[in-house]
Parts: sequence; C-alpha cells; structure tokens
Amino acid sequence: MSASGRVIAELRRSPRPIRLLGASGQLGYGIPAPSFRAGIERKPDLIGCDMGSIDIGPTYLGKGEMATSPQATRRDLRRVLQAARSLDVPLVIGTAGSAGAAPHLDATLATLREIAQADRLSFRMAVIRADIPRPLLASAVQAGNIVSFDGMPALTEADIADAAHIVGQMGMGPFRKALEADVDVIVAGRACDTAIFASLPAVLGLPVGLAMHMAKIIECGSLCCVPGGRDPILAELDHDGFVLESMNPERRATPTSVAAHSLYEQADPFTMQEPDGTLDLTHARYESVDDRRARVSGAVWRDTTQPTIKLEGACRIGERAVLLCGSADPRFIAQCKALLPKVAELVQSLVCEDQPVDYTLTFRVYGIDGVRMVVPENEPPPQEIFIIGECIASTPERAAEVVRSCKQFLLHYGYPGRLSTAGNIAFPFTPPEVSLGPAYRFNVYHLLRVEDADSLFPVEIETMSNASAPG
Repeated sequence: MSASGRVIAELRRSPRPIRLLGASGQLGYGIPAPSFRAGIERKPDLIGCDMGSIDIGPTYLGKGEMATSPQATRRDLRRVLQAARSLDVPLVIGTAGSAGAAPHLDATLATLREIAQADRLSFRMAVIRADIPRPLLASAVQAGNIVSFDGMPALTEADIADAAHIVGQMGMGPFRKALEADVDVIVAGRACDTAIFASLPAVLGLPVGLAMHMAKIIECGSLCCVPGGRDPILAELDHDGFVLESMNPERRATPTSVAAHSLYEQADPFTMQEPDGTLDLTHARYESVDDRRARVSGAVWRDTTQPTIKLEGACRIGERAVLLCGSADPRFIAQCKALLPKVAELVQSLVCEDQPVDYTLTFRVYGIDGVRMVVPENEPPPQEIFIIGECIASTPERAAEVVRSCKQFLLHYGYPGRLSTAGNIAFPFTPPEVSLGPAYRFNVYHLLRVEDADSLFPVEIETMSNASAPG
C-alpha cells in the first residue's frame, strides 16, 4: 500500500485530527531547514507545497520556463521528497514549475526522477496535467461558454491561437482522484492553492468549509503569523475547526494575524470563489489556544451549481529592452514628466526617419508615479528619482536601437533652467541599456463554464523503482 492509501485507511480506522504541513509558500526559493525539521518531527499526515502563482506575471507561462533557479528548485524538491518518503506520507505539489503548463510540469518531473534515482527512492506518483486543448476552447468560444472578468475583453479564437500555453486552474477533484488511487507523490500542473491541502480532508469526510479555510491559510506558510514569514506551518484539523502553529518558534499565529490573512489576494474577506464552490467566512471565529497557536472555526462551504475553470494564457508581444537611469537634480526632477514625452518624440523622429513607427516606448518614474497610479496634490518633490524606459519592438536589435537613442537624447536634452550640459541623468552601471528578451502579456484570463471540470485534468500514474539504482 502506498502513502495515501495507508494514511486514508489509518485515519478512517482510528479517527483523530489530521495534521497537514505547509512546507513552502512557493517551492524553489528555499525552505528554512530548522523549521522544516521541526515540522517533520511532528509527524504530519501530508506534506503540501505550492510551487507557483500568477503573481510572477506572464513571461514564465509564455516562455515555458521556471521562475526559480534549477539549483534551489532541486534542493527544495529533494528536501520535501525525502521527508515524505521517510514518514511514508503523501507529498502533494501544485502548480509545478512556477506556471503549471506542460513544460513546467515536465521539468519538475524530470528533477524528481533524477532525485529518485540518485537517492534510491521508489514510489508511486500521480501526474495531473492542466493544459487545456485549443479545439475545446475554440468550441467553447463559439458556444458562448467563456466568460470575461477583471476587465479582460471577450476571448477570441485568435487569442487562443496566439497564446504560447493555456492552462486551467484545477480544483479538488483531480487531487481527490489521485489520493484515492493509492499514491505516494502527486505533482499537478496549474492548480488552486487550496486544493493541495483541502483534498485529503475532503476524502476523509471532514467539513469542506473548514478544510478550504485551513488550506487558504497554510498554502502561504507562516505568512499568517506575527512576524510573518515563509517558514513551514502545521495545521491540525478536526470536525469542528483547526489549529495553526508556525514551525518557527519566533512566529506566533494570533487571532488577529490569522483573520487578517483572510484578506490575502481577496477583494471580499467573507466569500472566496473556487472552481468547486464558494467558501463563506461570515461566521468564522478566531481564538487563541496559547501565545503561539490560534484555533479557527465557523467556515461554511457551498457547492456550485455551475462549475467554472479559470483559464490563463500568455502570448508574445515582441522583444523588450530597457534603459535604467536616475537623477538627483531638482530642476530635472521638477520637469521630467513633461520632458519625457518630448524625448520620446525626438527619438521617434530619428529612429523612424524612413519607416512607420514599429515599437512602443514607455517610461516609469520611480519616486513620482512608478508604483502609484495617482499622486496626491501638494506632495513634496522627491530628492531623487529612478527612470525605466521600456521599449517593445519586433526584434531585439530594434528594441536596443530605440533605448540606446533614448539614453543619449535624455542624457543631453535641454530644458529651462538647466545649469549643466554634461548630463541630466546618472547610470547605475554600464551599459545602462539591457535587452530582456521576449515580452509577453496575459491574453487569456477568463472563466470556462463546464459540466465536468475534473475531466479536463487527467490523472496519470507513474511508478518509480530505484531501490537498486547507483548512488
């Protein structure tokens, strides 16, 4: 019997609170070793890890590359795999390889196979893919079964064709199927963070509302604590609630800090939408167990009558090059927002002398409005600013040409009150122009209405047999 079958059978035979270890808020950036060891010593029934997010932007999904370094990714995967096998408990990984598309999942699987061979580990592994077939999406567009949200325009068949990769965000169903297939390891493509941790409790018949609320919190590690951090966190879940405890003794889970985490990535602190339904926190209660642990209860789950899957896809929009520079000249700072469009116009007249405009050039001025959309009136001027000039063009050479010309003319552009003609801006290093490669944008960020969401995410079983492999 493999780990999931053993744990399920044991907890059904002798019911008790289930212990789940949230090992990492995002696998591949490092797991604090002392707190992870402390978590393993508590003998969890499952080790779960989120490995990705849409927060990293469209480039990694578009390029099919991981956001984390191969070395750190391998180190983290080895740590959680060895621990799960030593305890004989399931290891569950969601959104493999940062973005969860086929290249990300395949790279994660390749690393796990290498670790298994090197460490002589044998196990049954469930693989759940999240790529959505394009013909299915085209048919859904024609049938009106794809819904726009968050200000996105209606999805077109051209958008589907342009996207480098398109994934769907799976819910609990595929994870439950994998756990019931008697496996040791589950590696999934793009997935809801909550599904990683809520699926085993759901299989065991614990209240889904409590399981989902717990999962929403522990997928971020100890971020819900004071002070917040990325250390592993342990949850003990029963039929009435769950207790949270950071595995770092310097971090405290308090009623206030845990309740505040309900706002994390949510516009509404009381309801959270998932593919399988809605989590209602209206009557959630947060209480102290002691000075380091909090107990949570009261969450309610409501199944959906219309399953939906969030779709994510990224298309290439060109090649990106940037100019990096700054200024501490108060006269330049006072006029820079008016000067930058004039510099852009001058650059365009030079690089497009005999051809149409074939690029975009935009500026971000950090210290003024590089982060903020609205600047308060009568705000004191900054002492210094940092400017990013970004060009998107069809080729790397064209993008580089534009930002290099921009550098030169921004450096020496004349303006009223200028005291020195030697240069308006300073550079952090040379060259200050940097080519960043292909640029992508999210062109698919929509909801797919389906009858059977789980059918989109097939579960495949792979057996790793490396007991006699060379060390």
